[in-house]
Amino acid sequence: MNNSVGNTARLLGAGLRALLVLTVICGVLYPLAVTGVAQVLFHDKANGSEIEADGKVVGSELIGQRYDLPLKKGQETASPDLKWFQPRPSNGLGENTVNTQYKLLLSGATNLSGDNKELIRQVKDAKAAVIKDNSTADHKVKPEDVPAEAVTSSGSGLDPHISPAYADLQVHRVAARNHLAVGQVRKLVDEHTDGRTLGFIGEPRVNVLKLNVALKGLTG
Repeated sequence: MNNSVGNTARLLGAGLRALLVLTVICGVLYPLAVTGVAQVLFHDKANGSEIEADGKVVGSELIGQRYDLPLKKGQETASPDLKWFQPRPSNGLGENTVNTQYKLLLSGATNLSGDNKELIRQVKDAKAAVIKDNSTADHKVKPEDVPAEAVTSSGSGLDPHISPAYADLQVHRVAARNHLAVGQVRKLVDEHTDGRTLGFIGEPRVNVLKLNVALKGLTG
């Protein structure tokens, strides 16, 4: 009986010591080591790939954001601020209706099929708006010039990039709205166009937030 109690006590003691040691190693030392390495080697990425302008964080290069005018009285959807480059549509984004203490956006796609009437209407309306918004007095946008991502949202609804074609389509409008030369704005787009990863993965792309930060610097 005494041997049984002693064995049980030793096992419990060994288990407790193992728990404490593994807690310190896996719950304290390992996270600190990983965090330290990440901060030293990948500081920007470890902190959310934040982008700063005028000494403050204006967003992340990984998450798209809209550039809209303030809502007017009676207006449900804000109008785009056309002096800035615009991102892809974000039709799949929903709003948090469970915990209304916080105003959150829910990432997601529309989940509408290709022949869905609502999706077709959204695409047609978006295409008409792109043509109208980006046509200027001396430059008219043709329907065939509108790329697919200008009228469709991404799977997450938070895509931070647009194609060089869509950025180029907006050049004349951005130049006119900011009283800049078209060549200046087009050069800005070229400077902020990223090529394929490792030369063959993905497609060339333009980060809209980075481009607009550079545009703000150009306009003063």
